[in-house]
Amino acid sequence: MTPADGDEPRTYPDGKPLPEQPPWRRDFPTDVPDDDHVARREFVKFLVLTSGAFAVGQCWIAAASARREKGPFPRLRIATVAELEARRVVEFRYPDEHGPCLAISLGPGRYVAYGQKCSHLACAVVPHPDKGELHCPCHNGYFEAEGGRPVAGPPRRPLPLVTLEVSDGAVYATGFEPRTV
Repeated sequence: MTPADGDEPRTYPDGKPLPEQPPWRRDFPTDVPDDDHVARREFVKFLVLTSGAFAVGQCWIAAASARREKGPFPRLRIATVAELEARRVVEFRYPDEHGPCLAISLGPGRYVAYGQKCSHLACAVVPHPDKGELHCPCHNGYFEAEGGRPVAGPPRRPLPLVTLEVSDGAVYATGFEPRTV
């Protein structure tokens, strides 16, 4: 395997000529500088396929999110009025088992419920009913307990609202409203 007339000799990483190279290199000779070359067509094909994969993924996420937020929603018993007022905060799952939520008693007969995922990056918010706030420890965000609106930190959107209904001494979740403003 010697270069033909007019061909330049191959360059190997260690700089030694071909007879001094290990046997495997004689079986698989490659030009190291040409080995790292990527053709423009291959690069563009990679970019188009990667961009297409990202676009399909975003469409799938949007479709899955829209499907989850559409009604009709089930009527789910969360707790009794006495239990919610005694504990002040009750965790539950709504509208399905993948939706962590919090029901909060703001006082006698005043109840609110929100999705527990922070509107910034979906970290779990921690209720502090004595301070009237919900705290997101991931990025130090705060939401007011009364309306679920962000008051400090990076969150810009309010927490998703779970609509409640009180009947026969029990509190029921009846709807789910993702909010943007």
